[in-house]
Amino acid sequence: MGQPKILCVVGPTACGKTTLGILLAKKFSGEVVGVDSMQIYRGMAIGTAAPSEAEMDGVPHHMVGVADPGEQWSAARFVQAADDCIQDILKRNKLPVLAGGTGLYLDAIVAGRAFAPGSSGGAVRRALERELEERGMEPLLEELARVDPESAGRLHPADVKRILRALEVYRETGQTISRHNRVSREMPGKYDPLYIGLAFRDREDMRTLIDRRVDAMMAAGLPEEVRALAAAAPGDATALQAIGYKELLPALEGRTSLEAAVEEIKLRSRQYAKRQLTWLRRNPAIHWIYWEKERNFAWALQIATEIITAQGLQ
Repeated sequence: MGQPKILCVVGPTACGKTTLGILLAKKFSGEVVGVDSMQIYRGMAIGTAAPSEAEMDGVPHHMVGVADPGEQWSAARFVQAADDCIQDILKRNKLPVLAGGTGLYLDAIVAGRAFAPGSSGGAVRRALERELEERGMEPLLEELARVDPESAGRLHPADVKRILRALEVYRETGQTISRHNRVSREMPGKYDPLYIGLAFRDREDMRTLIDRRVDAMMAAGLPEEVRALAAAAPGDATALQAIGYKELLPALEGRTSLEAAVEEIKLRSRQYAKRQLTWLRRNPAIHWIYWEKERNFAWALQIATEIITAQGLQ
């Protein structure tokens, strides 16, 4: 029978993935699975550009607004939950339409790749963080060089997060993260994906749209949303690290101006879009649709429909 077919709508932030995903799901009897590490949290609809009930237009959505903002969702937990949604959609003979900008999660879902055990809130990680605080980085670097020389040679000595992660995996499993990743890459993919990519032909047009979107988010009440989130979630919550929230908090606390915070959000959003494009360019299977000055979704739907039909997805 082969692997189950899924449709993936990808692209940088503000390019219209959500809208095209909904249009394609309506046309091809599909349901949308959000692949966005921040849209999973409730109470963040404005800052994460999560679709409203009206925008969903009757299309079932999964993995949007499903978590409390105080929860810490690891990549492994996200991928498992999203995969459960995809399996359920397939069982009902519907088309899973994956739409979102978190490339690492999307690649892991498509490949059926399991993340190495361990999480930032686990006992092993806490022990490593205590050791780092008490003894400094040098003993941890020496341990990594001894147990996982491949990771030690690849990671920069200042990359604390990945060094702790590599040691965490080894201490929990007795296997190196290098070996785990190599075995994962060699596994056959779980799904047969068709990728539709959205991007602006001129990067300047993308930057202009991102700036406009940030202004629209501010007008829609982003400061109030950030204030409510900060009151509801602990200070170290992953949700508060999202672009828009992290930058606005100092302004709301009077430590910087609102104008400066808005400029910072625009800058961080543009930088994020650039990183997303760099990640996606590595995938030669993406069928790109390029916007000119503005986004024309009727035209994009027509082009995407032709691609989907030609590829035999329907």
